[in-house]
Amino acid sequence: MSYPTVLEVVPGSPADVAGLLVGDELVSINGVTPSDVIEYQQLVDDDDPELVVRRSGSDLGVVVAKDAAHPLGLRLNASIFDRVQTCDNHCEFCFIYQLPPGMRKSLYLKDDDYRLSFLYGNFTTLTRFTELDVARVVEEKLGPLYVSIHATDPVVRTRMLRNPRGATSLRWLRGLLDQGVVVHGQVVLCPGINDGAVLDRTCAEILVRYPRLATVGIVPLGLSRYNAEANLVVHTAAGARRDLEVVHAWQERALATWGRRVFFASDELYLVAGLPIPPTEAYEAYSQHENGIGMVRAFYDELDRLEGGSRHPVPVVTGEWRSIPAAPALGYRAPRHLSDDPAAPAGPAVVLTARYGVAALHPVLPRIEALSGRTVRLLEVPNEFFAGNVGVAGLMVGDDVRRAIAADIGPAAVYLLPDVALQGDRFLDDVALADIAAAAPAPVRAVPATVAGLLEGLAA
Repeated sequence: MSYPTVLEVVPGSPADVAGLLVGDELVSINGVTPSDVIEYQQLVDDDDPELVVRRSGSDLGVVVAKDAAHPLGLRLNASIFDRVQTCDNHCEFCFIYQLPPGMRKSLYLKDDDYRLSFLYGNFTTLTRFTELDVARVVEEKLGPLYVSIHATDPVVRTRMLRNPRGATSLRWLRGLLDQGVVVHGQVVLCPGINDGAVLDRTCAEILVRYPRLATVGIVPLGLSRYNAEANLVVHTAAGARRDLEVVHAWQERALATWGRRVFFASDELYLVAGLPIPPTEAYEAYSQHENGIGMVRAFYDELDRLEGGSRHPVPVVTGEWRSIPAAPALGYRAPRHLSDDPAAPAGPAVVLTARYGVAALHPVLPRIEALSGRTVRLLEVPNEFFAGNVGVAGLMVGDDVRRAIAADIGPAAVYLLPDVALQGDRFLDDVALADIAAAAPAPVRAVPATVAGLLEGLAA
């Protein structure tokens, strides 16, 4: 058990008044050592909680004067305090197996922890789920959860997970749904393995066996140049169109049967297939927006609203970490700490993005120029780091961005890049945004991947 460390004390909060400091380690609350930030939140919701903190090697008792349910005023450095439940599957399509050596150690951690599913929207296979886990999820109403299904055929699922428990672990999904837990599912579509007839069966059995599933996201396999599985292949345009036909057919059946579409294909499948992005109503509540499903349509909707003079609500970021003040913002949600966010001087602006970002932005570029009042140019950043079929902005790395800027010969007053490519101040390859900015011929700004974020970045 490692104790969480205080990263921030909100000025004027009960924790601040009680004398808690950044760097304090939280040992216990009311005599209980919490195992995660969820349990922490439940304990500190009491009035006048009694804390034991470790400071400079010594344990100190602190009583924090506060009313029940009033925020304590701490932010911690971790969400899981005991041990993250790691994944014991060996999925042939797992992208972690396709990472190059030498990256940050944390990037190689395969988690299968339902708590991270609840907090951050991570997908879990349920192969390490237990009766105690079910009891806690139900008792504490830890939902929504996000579950990787991939296939309902037990033989296919076992083969894909390379784990014999893959054949039986979906019983936990049925149990959670029967207890009223909201669950979103996912199918990573691997051509020749779980597409076609297998996908058709999966959709059919989901409607029969798991009708309470909130949504099922259908996303394509991602392959990097480090893939060592010879039987894995990427989607062709024709293959993507065939799989979309299956998804659309089951959408209609689900809509007729349950009054909702249930199945939603990723934007990437539409872009690979060369088909139009579906209309707004096809995405219902955008519940899997962060899974790359409906991002393009939500962007277009926001653009329509801004052109009409009103703001469009952006889909909510996945995960309940937002409702727990002490939970840290992880991954691309992590705050950046650059001391100077340079203004965007007048002149042509260059938007750096990946292949699919270019495809999505190109049709609406004149409209963005009209709203911003300046010339905008798209600059594709080829993903040489991962290569393969990787073309999403979230997997852009620093060296590729630096290379693209260095090779750019067009006019540029400012370079804008989507903040989803960053984890805090750094890219996945551990290159700092500040190093990119220092070498660029014009200011470099990271902006939210929304129309409003882009327009703010374009503002001179």
